[in-house]
Amino acid sequence: MKALDVLVGDWSMAAKPPDAEPWPGGGTISFAWLNDAWLIQRWEIDLPEAPDGIAVLGPKDAPASGEDSAESGELVQHYFDSRGVHRIYEMSFEGRTWKLWREGEPFDQRMTAEVSEDGRSIAGRWERVENGEWIVDFDLPYPRVK
Repeated sequence: MKALDVLVGDWSMAAKPPDAEPWPGGGTISFAWLNDAWLIQRWEIDLPEAPDGIAVLGPKDAPASGEDSAESGELVQHYFDSRGVHRIYEMSFEGRTWKLWREGEPFDQRMTAEVSEDGRSIAGRWERVENGEWIVDFDLPYPRVK
């Protein structure tokens, strides 16, 4: 979990579909620890059709009360948005590479993001399955605000 410290702070974001102009409006995203056990992710987007939301990042097998850590080392993201959508993504964070993925309705999804060496930006890309093939849904850069 300590590897996720690089995410803590405030970021801006602007989505861009492949081979197209960025979507109008930007957004903000923040990451903050909850008792050093869970990383809370919050975002607001200045585009009415894009959802605001919150996510909780942490161990897949959360420790029982009084235990120090989860045994498996596997991570998940619990995602909730303003449309009423809840999804659970498998997650990994190795080196500077952050990955999220899920299989299920309405489509399989995955995200890969690279944190820059100086920790001042994240370059993310969301993909989804369409007609049995992975396609780029949108790129999502995050420059650090603070």
